[in-house]
Amino acid sequence: MARRAAKAPKKARSQRRTAAPRAAADAPERMAAALERLAPPVPSSLDFAAADAFVWHPEGRRLTPVPQVNRVDMALLKGIDRVRDVLLDNTERFAKGLPANNALLWGARGMGKSSLVKAVHATVNGAHRGNGVLKLVEIHREDIESLPVLMELMRGAPYRFILFCDDLSFEATDTSYKSLKAVLEGGIEGRPDNVVFYATSNRRHLMARDMMENERATAINPGEAVEEKVSLSDRFGLWLGFHRCSQDEYLAMVEGYVAHFNIPYKGESLEREALEWATTRGARSGRVAWQYVQDLAGRLGVRLGGR
Repeated sequence: MARRAAKAPKKARSQRRTAAPRAAADAPERMAAALERLAPPVPSSLDFAAADAFVWHPEGRRLTPVPQVNRVDMALLKGIDRVRDVLLDNTERFAKGLPANNALLWGARGMGKSSLVKAVHATVNGAHRGNGVLKLVEIHREDIESLPVLMELMRGAPYRFILFCDDLSFEATDTSYKSLKAVLEGGIEGRPDNVVFYATSNRRHLMARDMMENERATAINPGEAVEEKVSLSDRFGLWLGFHRCSQDEYLAMVEGYVAHFNIPYKGESLEREALEWATTRGARSGRVAWQYVQDLAGRLGVRLGGR
């Protein structure tokens, strides 16, 4: 019994000596497996024909089809005739394969900036239904740094893409605007010919005024510091301003919705209620008009369906 007990350590040492070379031999395989886990997933083939609109998800590099876009009919957008015509013309040229500009839609809240982008896409795509080349792809503000990856997936595809970012703006500590600048006009490859970028913002220069003033006050060269940030908006060839609507334009929006959805309510009562609704909200805009119409339709038992 004593001899067997004495031999046990020798056997264990022998097993360890045998295991050591085996572990060394397996090390490259384990390293390769670890690197595979760290590497970004290879995207599955993107089916751009699946829909006319998509939402970009940088994790996994996925484009989720949107079967039905939440949009307003072009005829219901009131008080923005000039910017509507400019954006529509730019988008029609782009759909035909002609040169077109990136567009920044900026200005008052609720005046139809994002609604116009979606309505223009539907109008132009409807006119080109024979080939259906125009796709609308929404990218969220927090995913702007993944733009180069998204651009590369679209480059060379047999479609034309409107990249759309709603409510785009940047704060003092945010440096992702530099990625956007490089993608839009800078960089070696630049923006693909089949991609145009449309963004909406409440800020003309995409930066808060106090942020720009702070840069001017604290920088060694105030002019250069502000120019660095303002130059982002220069990457947009079109600046389309949306201003607060007049009372007549606001009432025209309300009346347009009421007529479109066949709501049995009109005349002085409609105007009085609509103006009172706007007064309680402290603003007149397309969004406020739509909110009033929803309340009116609910009270009258009218189903609105999709806009």
